[in-house]
Amino acid sequence: MYGGSSDGEGGGHDASSAAPAAPQKKIPPASSMPWVRNLRRYIGTGAGLGSEALMELETKRILLEIFKERQQKNAEAGSIPSFYKKKPEEGSISHRVQRLAKYRFLKKQSDLLLNADDLDAMWVCLRENCVIDDATGAEKMNYEDFCHIASVCTEQIGPKCRRFFSPSNFMKFEKDEAGRIAILPFYLYVMRTVSLTQARIDMSELDEDSDGFLQPHEMEAYIRGLIPNLAQLRDMPPAFIQMYCRIAAHKFFFFCDPHRRGKACIKKVLLSNCLQELMELHQESEEEVTDTEQAENWFSLTSAQRICDMFLALDKDMNGTLSKQELKEYADGTLTEIFIERAFDEHVRRSKTGGGNAREMDFESFLDFVLALENKDTPEGLTYLFRCLDLHGRGYLTTADIHTLFRDVHQKWIEGGNYELCIEDVRDEIWDMVKPADPLRITLSDLLACKQGGTVASMLIDVRGFWAHDNRENLLQEEEEPEEEVTRLASQRAVVIFSKSSCCMCHTVKTLFSDLGVNTAVYELDEDPRGREMEKALAKLIGQNPPVPAVFIGGILVGATDKIMSLHLGGKLVPLLRAAGAIWL
Repeated sequence: MYGGSSDGEGGGHDASSAAPAAPQKKIPPASSMPWVRNLRRYIGTGAGLGSEALMELETKRILLEIFKERQQKNAEAGSIPSFYKKKPEEGSISHRVQRLAKYRFLKKQSDLLLNADDLDAMWVCLRENCVIDDATGAEKMNYEDFCHIASVCTEQIGPKCRRFFSPSNFMKFEKDEAGRIAILPFYLYVMRTVSLTQARIDMSELDEDSDGFLQPHEMEAYIRGLIPNLAQLRDMPPAFIQMYCRIAAHKFFFFCDPHRRGKACIKKVLLSNCLQELMELHQESEEEVTDTEQAENWFSLTSAQRICDMFLALDKDMNGTLSKQELKEYADGTLTEIFIERAFDEHVRRSKTGGGNAREMDFESFLDFVLALENKDTPEGLTYLFRCLDLHGRGYLTTADIHTLFRDVHQKWIEGGNYELCIEDVRDEIWDMVKPADPLRITLSDLLACKQGGTVASMLIDVRGFWAHDNRENLLQEEEEPEEEVTRLASQRAVVIFSKSSCCMCHTVKTLFSDLGVNTAVYELDEDPRGREMEKALAKLIGQNPPVPAVFIGGILVGATDKIMSLHLGGKLVPLLRAAGAIWL
């Protein structure tokens, strides 16, 4: 086919100079031409190569194998693959194209979402085409019903609902002996998927560099956009909106940005309890709510104003930052001096300008400080506090560290006119509470595992925290009446269940709310020291004994199992949960 040799020898002879009777040149052996050997390996002698399409597929397969072979060699050689790609410059053509592509993609995803009318239509289709379980009265569907409902919904709503009716989605739900699933968990799954997708689209629109993370100003913009839709924030003074967004956004970064990179992962934000807590403000607060109850939700207007007032009261010189001396007045001066020192050492940045007051706590650091103290039992809060307790930065506490930390608490304790303490006894009690894996040291993992890490931290940094632990039995006796305690606990969350861990009906109700995706507060009366008194109070309220499970929604008693199941089967439970802010997705 070719007049010259394949390796370039004899390249000076062109086709016109080749004589027909010239002797044929010898072809080099296949070993000297790897491409020939490889080609023969895959296509043989050339006979029966097939169509052009087959040749193209074969070529792609060969190239893919060569690529994989090269990748394997690179990995064996220890070469580092490229992991950094420079982002396009602001205003460049590639940057504009990227923004346009992102806008079109998000617009397409938004158009594929079901709206409120679509969701209502789907719920009607589900209820009209399901069957009632004779044993439980629950509305269920088998796979044939599932496929039929999919066809009906597609006709009424359009093809955008089809993706929810895939076989894999049907298999996700718990089935009974007849292979049927309940329609309500499926419908709530659709609602949650739609709402989470919408929230992700909204956040992605604010993600300027499209890296899947939100920066503080982007998170603040997202919260600002939610304010008009949150019933408890609609009347916020316009002058306070910027400060509120700053305070609210900071909690997301405290819990979703543990390494303090200034970027919160959108996926992590969507799945965090912080977003659930923020969405509880959808609930209309028709009844009077005390300032204390409102302050328990970080995102409430009352809580944000409390934080601002606290900072302004501590900032005596009104320079916008807090010195160590000013911070000592926090919580009426009950925090120990060594803890304040350690908080500044570990969590307060040095001033870039230097000078006499080189290290003062700004408002952002103050928010971290407050969040850690108010969330001592969470891994994030306890991690913050443990860094302060770890005096030598070794990752663990020794008996000497405990002695040093508690010495300041002991001093404040004596100054308050309390009885004399033996520090060694307190140290031994802490060791008994934590039960560390290594008997000579306490690590952060030990504090998290013992479920009493927040109490231990309070005992070592706050004389009031130690007093509460020391008087825990007396405090239980002096607590409010059982009726008052039930009312108080019932109003703390959107859905509260008073239960017994051994009660099968309680388990059924808890499972129902869990399947609905409701974040409930459950109080197991058989595990509470005052459980019997509270059970009697509930029996009076409900008018039956035993009173459990007793379910409160929006602070209002709904009833026990029969009432909950009646509402559930009548399709009234979900609207009730929506009105209470228990279901926002």
